[in-house]
Amino acid sequence: MEIKNLPEDINVLYVKAESFPFGIKAAHEKLHSLVNEEDKRRYFGISWMNKNNEIEYLAAAEALNPNESDKYGCSTFTIRKGDYISETLLDWCKPEGRVAAVFQEMLKHPQLDKNGYCLEIYLNDTDMECLVKLQDKQRKYNDQN
Repeated sequence: MEIKNLPEDINVLYVKAESFPFGIKAAHEKLHSLVNEEDKRRYFGISWMNKNNEIEYLAAAEALNPNESDKYGCSTFTIRKGDYISETLLDWCKPEGRVAAVFQEMLKHPQLDKNGYCLEIYLNDTDMECLVKLQDKQRKYNDQN
């Protein structure tokens, strides 16, 4: 694992999965049916534990302009800039459960942002980068004083 910095916020459009983990594939399929596949955009998965101890999952695509959410009837989310713990998975779907195991290990990081989320960046059809948001340096400094 390594620390990766996202230098700027990323605005995305998303489709919320009906359930986790079983609704993930359907959410991505719906998202891909809405957005133009010819556009050069990045695709993501975003998840976190809600107050009912249930995992919420968003299948997301990079917004290419501010009005796209209206065009596609999607909601928006902002992936925050900053430091993330990161690990790249080649051929991520083999073996099954590998992604969950990587995120479970990452969630043990001592500088974890308690209001953060797990982030998947799909690099291509087989490879992904798994990231978990870390505390912002300024916030960490303020928390210690």
